Amino acid sequence: MSRDRIPAELQDAFAKAIRLERWHIFWTITIIIVMGLALGQSETMKTAWVEDSLGLVPPIMFLIAAHMERKWGCSRRYPFGFDRVNGLGFFVAAVALTAVGALLLYNAVTALASMEHATVGSIVILGHDIWLGWLMLVAQAYSLVPPLIIGRKQLPLAEQLNDKLLHTDALMNKANWMTGAAGLAGVTGLGLGWWWADSVAAAIISIDVIHDGLKALRSSTAELIDGAPRALSSPDLSEDAQALGRELAARYPGSDVRLRETGRLIRAEIHGAHSPDDFALAEHWPGDEKRVWRLAQVSFAPPVKDDGTVSS
Repeated sequence: MSRDRIPAELQDAFAKAIRLERWHIFWTITIIIVMGLALGQSETMKTAWVEDSLGLVPPIMFLIAAHMERKWGCSRRYPFGFDRVNGLGFFVAAVALTAVGALLLYNAVTALASMEHATVGSIVILGHDIWLGWLMLVAQAYSLVPPLIIGRKQLPLAEQLNDKLLHTDALMNKANWMTGAAGLAGVTGLGLGWWWADSVAAAIISIDVIHDGLKALRSSTAELIDGAPRALSSPDLSEDAQALGRELAARYPGSDVRLRETGRLIRAEIHGAHSPDDFALAEHWPGDEKRVWRLAQVSFAPPVKDDGTVSS
């Protein structure tokens, strides 16, 4: 009464997500190089560079999880397979996203408290003195483009695959391009003599990043400890899971329905009921038939009498 691995109807979307994450890694590496060459003394530039480096964590975790999901089956050491490796990657990515926000906020607050007056010097290129701020602005503008495009492409795939790890990566890309925008404002402010503009811009962005990171962290933790399935973009209970719970409770009155999530899949346990002879997994899924793949397993624990025997 179960199915495993990547469902056939998701194979194309899954392949697209893998290709997208590979391109994501490539473009992120180019951003890290460009930003590293134009760091200067800007606080936002420094934290943006660290953030871009941490931005490699979600796509790398996605590719590792995807490889294990597709290639590694059940074994004696791992009898239940690797469906949950996506959830583990989701947790790691959530930690990275939260760490990025905390780093941004710490550096910004520290700079404001110490009243650091960052200066932007000049660099000699082909015999001409060039204000380093122009190079910073170019680097920041470049760092905006790849995450903005890739993040928009990730969101519909994350919805289709119900992949929280991919969705967290999209949030990380959102944090990256927002930090790039803050960096543009901060460097411009430094050029105008506003010493505080750099840090204030980073602090404003950090609050939104921390908010997204904490939401992802709560949801990923719930999955790892077998909590009820959570929504894709929040720690609230999943609408799919709530509808499934109501459907199973109606079909098997008096039973105790328990749902948990392993990666993108939902597994149900029905305690206090016998399995029907004509059981069909797909018939138990309520609502959109295109998402019936979400129900991976339904298991039954029949009622037990006071003497410990199973009732008929």
